[in-house]
Amino acid sequence: MAQPDVKRPQDERAPTDAHEAVVEFKHPRSGFVHQLQHALHMNPSIVPMIVLLLSILLFGALLGSKFFSPFALTLILQQVQIVGIVAAAQSLIILTAGIDLSVGAIMVISSVVMGQFTFRYGIPVPISIFAGLMCGMFFGFISGVLVSKVKLPPFIVTLGMWQIVLATNFLYSANETIRAQDIETHAPLLQLFGEKFNIGGAVFTVGVVFMVALVLVLTYALRHTAWGRHVYAVGDDKEAAALSGVKTDRVLISVYMLSGLICAFAGWALIGRIGSVSPTAGQLTNIESITAVVIGGISLFGGRGSILGTLFGALIVGVFTLGLRLLGADAQWTYLLIGVLIIGAVAVDQWIRKVSV
Repeated sequence: MAQPDVKRPQDERAPTDAHEAVVEFKHPRSGFVHQLQHALHMNPSIVPMIVLLLSILLFGALLGSKFFSPFALTLILQQVQIVGIVAAAQSLIILTAGIDLSVGAIMVISSVVMGQFTFRYGIPVPISIFAGLMCGMFFGFISGVLVSKVKLPPFIVTLGMWQIVLATNFLYSANETIRAQDIETHAPLLQLFGEKFNIGGAVFTVGVVFMVALVLVLTYALRHTAWGRHVYAVGDDKEAAALSGVKTDRVLISVYMLSGLICAFAGWALIGRIGSVSPTAGQLTNIESITAVVIGGISLFGGRGSILGTLFGALIVGVFTLGLRLLGADAQWTYLLIGVLIIGAVAVDQWIRKVSV
């Protein structure tokens, strides 16, 4: 028996003549400007690197061999080594969408602990140094717990921690400075980071080598390890990171502890830089570290940036400082230009962030 020919309703027929264009999607912003935004978004250290190279060429053209020489360029590295190390610690915090106002105070109290343990209690220098490093990590741990577990804003936590650590520093040290001569005679290991060596007319210190090595290690860790990806994820969107399985509290605590440890190493480097142990040293390091981070292209909103860019940011400040000093300009011009760079860096960051909108 022949089957009846049942006709399908019009809306159930296969769209055999559908135009292929319906499955094509074109991004509404595919021009050069958007491509530039995307490139800078993916490589945030490009802008500070370009600014650094241009500033070196500018002062090199104005000053000649007086500036553009191995000695002068490595002098910049020596001058920024403390800020560079602390800025690396600050970068980790800002990448998680936080900010740490206590980094300078942690640096100083760590150096004071190293010096006081050695000269007040007669403890062997390696143990004193270890105690100072653990001191920095301890304060970082406290801040990390308050931010992650108690859910307090990082700005408020570190502002309070800055006051607590600063007061503890002066109370514990009795505002006493340990002289460079005494350290050189009885505990030269405390001045390790200040030791210099020459390479082809360029003068380096152990502190400079440590700063560069630290930046390279952190750069690798942030780019190529699960922990580094989690740091960026927490800074970009903490709730989304938690939903995807990232243990956000653990990541935050680890970041603050590592930051405190790095600041303690900066305290050790500070002793080598100035020769003595002074509870009043490094008063502006908090602001200087944030300046280097912002100029270096790390977003204050978290989740974007590079530790390498932070190093470039610190070097930019060092180049302007030395260059203007050699030109005989008033020191206030340095602050003025650095202020312009900070505002410009934030403006560029806002412009780059539009790529994801």
